Amino acid sequence: MDTPTLIALLHGPDQPGLVARVSGWIFARGGNILHADQHRDMQAGIFFQRVEWVPTGATGVAEREAADFLAFADSLGMQARVLVSSRRARIAVFVSKANHCFHDLILRWKAGDFSGDLVAIVGNHTDLAEAARGYGLPFHHIPVTAETKAEAEARQLALVREVGADLIVLARYMQVLSADFLAKVDRPVINIHHSFLPAFAGGKPYHQAHARGVKLIGATAHYATRDLDEGPIINQDVARVTHRHDVDDLIRKGRDLEKTVLAQAVRWHLEGRVLVYGNKTVVFD
Repeated sequence: MDTPTLIALLHGPDQPGLVARVSGWIFARGGNILHADQHRDMQAGIFFQRVEWVPTGATGVAEREAADFLAFADSLGMQARVLVSSRRARIAVFVSKANHCFHDLILRWKAGDFSGDLVAIVGNHTDLAEAARGYGLPFHHIPVTAETKAEAEARQLALVREVGADLIVLARYMQVLSADFLAKVDRPVINIHHSFLPAFAGGKPYHQAHARGVKLIGATAHYATRDLDEGPIINQDVARVTHRHDVDDLIRKGRDLEKTVLAQAVRWHLEGRVLVYGNKTVVFD
């Protein structure tokens, strides 16, 4: 079995010697650094780093070293998160009726594009139930209405914990998650919004864009927060449009953007490339 790798993401007040101290800590324990990247926010004076390394090959050392690194980062006054490559993230995908992001995520997962596993499809409609089961994935129908929203979200929370999901992906899930749900779920939620945020937040963004006669449309993958469509942005892309394109054309073009933008955001998250601070992200390539 290959030796697991460790990926650390850390950030905090900039100070002299941080790169040397981190690399020295890894070297002193016999580790071999595979990749390292860092960034300094000049305005805020904050240091960011992503470092990936192979620890010594002793059994169980990766898990112990991950815990030790967190303590080390704390001694530097840094906040840190450490991923162990042998621990594949478990992903729950929330859907409604739209199927393009749903199919795209599953096909990419089956092709081995993600360092994580889809473990459940959760839908507030049953339109994608048969397709999910055709892929060999369990489909959980939890209908949501204004009257039953609290009860439905309680069932969703219980399901997420039951399947051990580490990440929730909203694949054009056409429901707004409540602040209460997001506070209780205690794991990242990635949403795909069909506009180039912060433009055209909320409902029917392609209709809004067409009404404004824009020349670019876009898609945005972001972490969901209690403030609708305002969470930290992970990935965005755009496509050119003209006066000749009607709303249906915008929707069609937008679907391609939504698929690729969401898939890339999920991939970056699973690979430990996204560091969130405040309402922004640093994405290490």
